[in-house]
Amino acid sequence: MSISLQEVKTIWKNLRTSQNKTDNPYISDIIKASWERSSAYGISPFLKEAPIVISVKELEQRKKNNRELIKNSLTIMKKLYKFVAGTGFVVALADKEGVILEIIGDEKAIEFTKPGNFMQGANWSEQVVGTNAIGLALEIKKPVRVVGYEHYSLCSLKGSCYASPIFDPEGSIMGVLDLTGPHEYGNIHTLGMVVAACNAIEKQILLQRAYSASELSDLLKDVLMESMPDGVLAIDKSGKVTHLNSAAGRLLKLDPNNSIGQNISALLKSHAQNNSYFIDIMMRGLNENDDIITVDLGEENIKVFASCRPLIRSDGNRCGTVALLRENRRVARMVTQMMGARAKFSFDKILGNNSQFRQVVEVCKTAASFHSNILLLGESGTGKEIFAQSIHNASPRKLQPFVALNCAAIPRELIASELFGYEEGAFTGARKGGNPGKFELADQGTLFLDEIGEMPLDLQSSLLRVLEDRTVMRLGGREPIPVNVRIIAATNKNLKQEMENGNFRSDLYYRLNVITVEIPPLRERPDDVEVLSQSFLSTISGRLGKTVEGFDSEVINIFKDYNWPGNVRELRNVIERAVHTAQDKIITLKDIPTEIIAYRSNNCVDSKDNKDSGKEKREKRSLKVIEEKLIRDYLKKYRSKKRVAEELGIARSTLYRKFEEYGIEPREH
Repeated sequence: MSISLQEVKTIWKNLRTSQNKTDNPYISDIIKASWERSSAYGISPFLKEAPIVISVKELEQRKKNNRELIKNSLTIMKKLYKFVAGTGFVVALADKEGVILEIIGDEKAIEFTKPGNFMQGANWSEQVVGTNAIGLALEIKKPVRVVGYEHYSLCSLKGSCYASPIFDPEGSIMGVLDLTGPHEYGNIHTLGMVVAACNAIEKQILLQRAYSASELSDLLKDVLMESMPDGVLAIDKSGKVTHLNSAAGRLLKLDPNNSIGQNISALLKSHAQNNSYFIDIMMRGLNENDDIITVDLGEENIKVFASCRPLIRSDGNRCGTVALLRENRRVARMVTQMMGARAKFSFDKILGNNSQFRQVVEVCKTAASFHSNILLLGESGTGKEIFAQSIHNASPRKLQPFVALNCAAIPRELIASELFGYEEGAFTGARKGGNPGKFELADQGTLFLDEIGEMPLDLQSSLLRVLEDRTVMRLGGREPIPVNVRIIAATNKNLKQEMENGNFRSDLYYRLNVITVEIPPLRERPDDVEVLSQSFLSTISGRLGKTVEGFDSEVINIFKDYNWPGNVRELRNVIERAVHTAQDKIITLKDIPTEIIAYRSNNCVDSKDNKDSGKEKREKRSLKVIEEKLIRDYLKKYRSKKRVAEELGIARSTLYRKFEEYGIEPREH
């Protein structure tokens, strides 16, 4: 039975003025507890309106922060309102702090709630207005009904409100849905409608998030697929293409937009017989790892590394196959990069001001822009590989691999497999899946063949065939592999003499000898010795962590007079050894191998006129004094004749002769 508004006011007044407000048996424990909290907050029971209403700007910001809640609630709020339309009730949505975001109601209903500031932007939390359905639902996290006299303050006295919290999928409160209207029209079933509406909103949020997650997942898959350098091809059990990324489309010469939904056999039907193996492993859903497959595209055949995996559903049934496709050439380039097959040197790193040497550098710079083969001639240690790397880095192929092979450093029986590669099972111990050779690894780039004069005659004919046909055949293979490689060959031998002796094929010589460059030995460019020495000293001392800053002038003079049979490589090794032994910041004669000092001494004696014989003898005596001192110092330092001989760079028999010559008794040291 409903009671009048006057009766509600009377009950409320009695409850407010009684000595033991919370002892009333008609008031639930939940309401009593809320009254106690409201009193503790210092809220006046005679509050006639909600005291806090945020600005329009603040309200808009809160709506932006609660877009998901509002978007998923409005439709259901409108449906709920249809059930209470005309009764004076409004449907309100508040955020998790009790601020009303949205209100739906007719003019009469809005007019009813207006005096108490039950409006958008008003804060109806328990801490602000005391006991009410919105604030209490937030506090106890449960659906709740608060009728007229149960409200703590006068601003809500003439109404009844029914509210239920809205939870997100993780269980956190997002907001509150509320029905508020005249106290006489509410009943127990009103709260049930609010709860049902909240359940619907929560399901809507869950579905929306699931859809967004699925949409995001699909978007991520598409982005990931398209960003992959490998081709991705997926088919269902019937062979219809379900996914084909751009990389696979380019590789297989297929349009991804027109290929989805078509059968893989139909897409490759013009050459289906040649592609039967590829189609078969896709249709059967076999597990394959980097299987080398030839795909016939009509105009050309391409070799791809294919890795296939069956697509298995949660019930254990196969629903399709996915394949990762990588072009053989791209794999070869990746392998060369991983192997460090890159050219590190460039022409700006080549030091030397000698006019003859600079002319050689300029010739190489010009040759770099062409695609012709180059033959580098020069003694051991002149820097032929440095020139080869610099030519590569100045050429149009600079972004492609630079692969080097020393023909003299590999056993005869292994050169063929190193150059041309081999298929699986080609010989005992052959790697599973085979192995690409240096020509394949250098495809589109440069292959540097050092010591080409050491290549066996039978392999020279194979090399010539590759240069002429631009294809290689792996050992044990049956299909030629196209390659585009520039050859830079190098040798310290006289290849013309080798041809006359029958050790080098003339046709191969002329194929390699398109551009010939002869690098001068170091003894012909003594004016470059000092700049090279200073550069090596700076690099080596930095690497070894030693502070060695320069050379004694006599050392540089000796370096310039020496004939350097090992050329630049020998100079570098001598300086590295000197840095190791140097005790001061300057490299002096005691840090230099005696054979280099002795060479100058002998050279001086042989080259001077008789009238200068006195000066020659003084110089020779001076060098012998240095040599004797160096031997005695090393004996004291190392206490080992073997070690002294190693450090001096001479044989032990030579060291024993020096002992006799200088009257040195090793045991004394």
